[in-house]
Amino acid sequence: MRILSWNVNGIRAVSTKGFFEWLTASGADVVCLQETKARPEQLTKDFFEVPDSSGQIYHSHFSSAKRPGYSGVAIYSRQEPLSVQRLGIEEFDDEGRYLEAEYRDLTVISAYFPNSQDAGARIDYKIRFCEAALARMDELVKAGRRIVLCGDYNIAHCPIDLARPEANEQNPGYLPEERAFMGRFLAAGYVDTFRYLYPEAADRYSWWSYRMRAREKNVGWRIDYACINQTFLPALRSADIHDAVTGSDHCPVSVELAL
Repeated sequence: MRILSWNVNGIRAVSTKGFFEWLTASGADVVCLQETKARPEQLTKDFFEVPDSSGQIYHSHFSSAKRPGYSGVAIYSRQEPLSVQRLGIEEFDDEGRYLEAEYRDLTVISAYFPNSQDAGARIDYKIRFCEAALARMDELVKAGRRIVLCGDYNIAHCPIDLARPEANEQNPGYLPEERAFMGRFLAAGYVDTFRYLYPEAADRYSWWSYRMRAREKNVGWRIDYACINQTFLPALRSADIHDAVTGSDHCPVSVELAL
């Protein structure tokens, strides 16, 4: 099974930059999107009639924020999920930060972790979301589910995960509390698939600022992940960062699992 995840920074905006063509050609069984910035009723039928490479239409599900043009996640999949649900916590569902799709063989989550903002203005909210997501993962694993938690975590875990770690130690996405959570999350029995396969891979990033030609210079951050539970590790076949794909300030990441 091939799963991709992409913070599109506006699904309507990226639709004018080749998104539909990319999705059709991706070969993905499931695609998780973040920062869609749109409610389903704001989208034209083109967004609900995207064919996969065989011509079959992807099933699509959305969780949108109450605030217009803000946040939001979505899941496109070849197979219709058995069920789809949000996190069930109002302060996070109101911002469209989590969508969980259950399939026969696994559970796939698209999550848009909050930005802690300048001077850690939203760090408490960020950590509450992190802990709620971890609690839900633990619940699913306890129930015997195999899970893939895809999304923009808005956290660069280690110095290797961003171009200029020393200059960013007090900046959102690399705050001590955020890095500490990522350490706890992985220690709790979850695997960062890309870093597991490529422990020494440097200069591989999934987000670049629009300023100062950061993407051209590859001054980026790896803040987009596809993580799985430890017991699912034998099924891991590949993980990648698709930094040649443009259209957003993020690029897609992928994981392939033997199912």
